[in-house]
Amino acid sequence: MSRAFTKEDDTNSATDFGERPISPHRNLVTEQGLALIDAEIAAAHEALAKGNAEADRDLISRAARDLRYWTARRETAEISHPDPHSDVVRFGMTVTIVDEHDRTQSWAIVGEDEVDASHGMISHVSPMAMLMFGKSVGDTFELNGHEWEITAIKAAP
Repeated sequence: MSRAFTKEDDTNSATDFGERPISPHRNLVTEQGLALIDAEIAAAHEALAKGNAEADRDLISRAARDLRYWTARRETAEISHPDPHSDVVRFGMTVTIVDEHDRTQSWAIVGEDEVDASHGMISHVSPMAMLMFGKSVGDTFELNGHEWEITAIKAAP
């Protein structure tokens, strides 16, 4: 009988979570982003140390995968500090914008692993950040049918 019709033994195989994809973009990070990566590496090491290989195969598999991802991100991390006197939008800066309806938003431009739109942090490779790079206060750009004006630029502390 062909093996295609036999049942695999589920007790001896860990779940395959697959690898986390590594971005092809430059891995720019802020100081906080580097600390986040270091915390994720520590958490993965802790999970591996706690895991019982027989009982927690999924936990071990997930922690090992995460450790590979975060170690790769740590190895390629480039801390970038914006010039506090720069008058153009760059990585690591917080940019305040206003649209034609006087809606104001502020966005910090951070590394890909730091992104948290609900807290005003966007990736340096996001379409919005790409449109703002190199612009100064008073410059405008269009995104999703809205015209936005840059009203303030501040380098992160």
